[in-house]
Amino acid sequence: MTKAKTKTISTDDVLLMLCNSVKKVLSAATQTQINYSPMVQKITRTCLRPDIGCFVLFDGGFSGLVIINFSAQSAMELYRAYMMSMGMPESELATQHTSDEVGNMLGELMNQIVGDFTGKVGHELLVSINQNQPKMLTINKEVLVSIDTNLDRAQARRVAFTTARHCVFYMELAMDRTEFIQLHDFEREETDPDRIVEEVGRQSPTSTKQESLVDQDLLDELGI
Repeated sequence: MTKAKTKTISTDDVLLMLCNSVKKVLSAATQTQINYSPMVQKITRTCLRPDIGCFVLFDGGFSGLVIINFSAQSAMELYRAYMMSMGMPESELATQHTSDEVGNMLGELMNQIVGDFTGKVGHELLVSINQNQPKMLTINKEVLVSIDTNLDRAQARRVAFTTARHCVFYMELAMDRTEFIQLHDFEREETDPDRIVEEVGRQSPTSTKQESLVDQDLLDELGI
């Protein structure tokens, strides 16, 4: 009897999903290139570090904590690129990383990052996890805040990210030590909205033809 092939997804595979979400969301939002180091650091605890720390908890199929620690330089670079990509005049931008505008923008992006990550987890692992609202904290250089979470045999990782102007920020992940074992092949439902829109676009008629059909339907309803 042939033994069924199995595939195992580890903590580091989950970490890779998160790294790709950070890169995807920040690159798209700022319209700049965000990269991460291929070398991952094992750490014993996760901390909020200067100058701005963002964190969000998630639970469900497995529990964990995501932290992103921004330097003042990286926070301001991302903030300025994001706001200017949306048409905000440079003269109206905040000039200090301690501004509420900067913290709110980073919190919004953090929410998008973890949302993208939870979507990937649901699609790839068929596991549902829920996130809470991201929290932001501006910290001076003398203060470190450790986030204590009740995890089952927690594992923690730290990854360095680089902005287009070579400013560095760090993402930390703490989660249950767990493995997902795929016992057999299965079909995944498409949940990526970007890919769905692209696919629909390929299958749909041209926009001109669509507009003419809509116009004709309207004329028919009016009896013209």
